[in-house]
Amino acid sequence: MREHATELLVKLLKPTIPHFSPNQARFCPGSSAAVYDQAAAGVEGFSRPLWALVPFWAGGGNWPEMENLYLNGLTAGTNPENPEYWGGFQDIDQRFVEMAAIAYGILMVPEKLWHPLSPEAKKNLTVWLDGINHYACPPCNWMFFGILVNIALKSIGAPYSSDILSQYLDYIESCYEGDGWYLDGQNGEKDYYISFAFHYYSLIYCRFMKTEDPKRCINYENRARLFAKDFISWFAEDGSSLAYGRSLTYRFAQVSFFSMCVACELEVVPYAVMKGLIARHLDFWMKYPIFDTSGLLTIGYGYSNLLMSEQYNAPGSPYWAMKAFAFLSLPKDHPFWQEEPAPLPALPSLSSQKYGGLLIQRIHGDVTAYCGGRTLPHHHVHTEEKYSKFAYSSRFAFSVPRSMRSLAEAAPDSMLAFEINHLFFVRGMADSKELSEDRISSKWSPYEGIQVKTTLIPDSNGHRRIHTIHSNRSCTVYDCGFAFPDTFTASIESECIRIQAPDGRTYFASVSGDFEQAKKGKAMYIQASPNTNLLHPKTGIPCICYPIHEGTQVIETRFWEE
Repeated sequence: MREHATELLVKLLKPTIPHFSPNQARFCPGSSAAVYDQAAAGVEGFSRPLWALVPFWAGGGNWPEMENLYLNGLTAGTNPENPEYWGGFQDIDQRFVEMAAIAYGILMVPEKLWHPLSPEAKKNLTVWLDGINHYACPPCNWMFFGILVNIALKSIGAPYSSDILSQYLDYIESCYEGDGWYLDGQNGEKDYYISFAFHYYSLIYCRFMKTEDPKRCINYENRARLFAKDFISWFAEDGSSLAYGRSLTYRFAQVSFFSMCVACELEVVPYAVMKGLIARHLDFWMKYPIFDTSGLLTIGYGYSNLLMSEQYNAPGSPYWAMKAFAFLSLPKDHPFWQEEPAPLPALPSLSSQKYGGLLIQRIHGDVTAYCGGRTLPHHHVHTEEKYSKFAYSSRFAFSVPRSMRSLAEAAPDSMLAFEINHLFFVRGMADSKELSEDRISSKWSPYEGIQVKTTLIPDSNGHRRIHTIHSNRSCTVYDCGFAFPDTFTASIESECIRIQAPDGRTYFASVSGDFEQAKKGKAMYIQASPNTNLLHPKTGIPCICYPIHEGTQVIETRFWEE
């Protein structure tokens, strides 16, 4: 596995070399924009490959061309007199994000990224890094950037801020909820950032601060063990992972938590299980067209796709995926390398993740997560689609809309879409939600004068949705299932739609229950607009269409696999 992972690392990073700037301080391979300036985008592209290069070097890897490139880039980028200077700072500066990988490099491999620098370059680098101590960071996982930078500065005897370090550590502590789960700041998001930010960075902290701060480090490690018990259920048997939340363009960073656990010799599950999981996950992603013609990672998920991206995704952003290579820091003689990759352990068919807010179901090795929606306001692009659908899947991913002016453009997979005045409205915020061991409910409103209570009830091979709708108007609703690739075939029989996969697996959506209004439902198949789905460029969405009248009515739809 070590050789295979090293070959993959080189395959991923070698194409970046021609795209670095003349002085090698910036890497920005594209023309699309993010909310931050182009200089910051260039720093981002420069920094993010370090998440793989640093553990590669720490584990004994040798790549002189990259070593020279990064020494040149650090020298030029932090020199105010150089035309490729990374620039000054402002509050909530993207440069703070990218400092973390550089700090990681100083901590892990000072012989590669610190000692060879000239005295002037060392001074410039420490001054530049210290900038994070003089401007505001948003109260969320960003606090860890200041933590890592300050312990890195401390490690090399440079001036650092003990006050910022203490303040930010206290804030991280205030985010902890239980069972290994944190709340990602005021936005209230619980997604992959809990794994590839909170836990990933806290384990780096443990690696270097265990002697000085033993109590906190023990807590961090214990929380990682607790989190692993829930998080492993997000992964399917084939190595894929649940498509849920924001920043999915970071792709195989999904497995980086387990990679960092391996790197820190924290056996949250057996080494063999983590080895198998990491290997299958990386292999899964290499089956998809996630590269451009020159071999660079693109913005997107299963393919290049700007439609699903966030406002903070620049051309170099996808290289956060390199966090998955943390395990390469292990020495060649470590027992991990001798382990035979193992499959996932036996996991429950249904598990309620109290602090994650999800009900996780496993069917035929795939993962479905049932969700109660967000109770906090919109924050990031496509928040509704990334956090408020009824169900999320490792096999099919979710879709984002082009517009809400037609069913095709709305692509409302795993949502109840209300058609009102030729527009389509879905669950955004939930007024309230309730999670139990076998179901999840929410109360929500898609439109003024309409109130809905939705209860999702998993069964042995799928789930039922019961919607109680109080409406002050007549309208039409569409209860939609997953978005299936166009290689699947659909057949409709009045109140039921059958979807046949090429591998023989069969999926159904049908009217269910004894409710009078539910019996009026009719099956249909939506040909979604191209490139709305994250994983498959062309998809169709099965749904049951119901007429809704003024007053109160109950509809029930069942979605299942045979």
